[in-house]
Amino acid sequence: MKLSDEMPVDHRLAYVYRFGAGFTGMVLLVFGALGFADQLTFFDTSGDRVAGLSTNGALSTISVVVGAILIAGAVIGGNLASTLNIMVGASFILSGFVNLGLIGRDANILAFRMPNVIFSFCVGLMVLTFGLYGRVSGNLPHDNPYWRSRHPEQAAREDATREAIASGRASGAVAAAAARTPMPAAVHGPVATTDDPGARPGSE
Repeated sequence: MKLSDEMPVDHRLAYVYRFGAGFTGMVLLVFGALGFADQLTFFDTSGDRVAGLSTNGALSTISVVVGAILIAGAVIGGNLASTLNIMVGASFILSGFVNLGLIGRDANILAFRMPNVIFSFCVGLMVLTFGLYGRVSGNLPHDNPYWRSRHPEQAAREDATREAIASGRASGAVAAAAARTPMPAAVHGPVATTDDPGARPGSE
């Protein structure tokens, strides 16, 4: 699996990647901003509840930074947005596992509670799905840019076949149009006759 395969900027998959990055980025920005509004202690392991989740200054800062990165990726779009979705999604899932083991301990510097862990898993899976959509599959359509990048020879053959078919159809259409066009009638001018007085029989 190559994550560096190129994709046309205007391909419809770009909208999926942009939406995933932009939506998740906005959610994280709002969550972080609410944490800053409450003026939370930076490394308070007990945390305060914001939007149903436990947070502190450190988690709010991380949320704002990651949200801003995702929004920037959504603006740029293309492979960058897809790759950012994959990286952030995987990081959220990993964070859920790590912080699940830190709940109730002094090392829980992000003030995670079980709702935070569930949120981390859900958002991680969602963003990861957005990033991998149309990019990693065993049955990608042949017009998919990632499939074309991984199978350039077959893609070139299929393009040549399509062009030949299109050219044949165009030639057939031209021939049919020509057959339906009536030919102009031939214009015949008057037949000129020349009277030769010497050829007439003389009268007596």
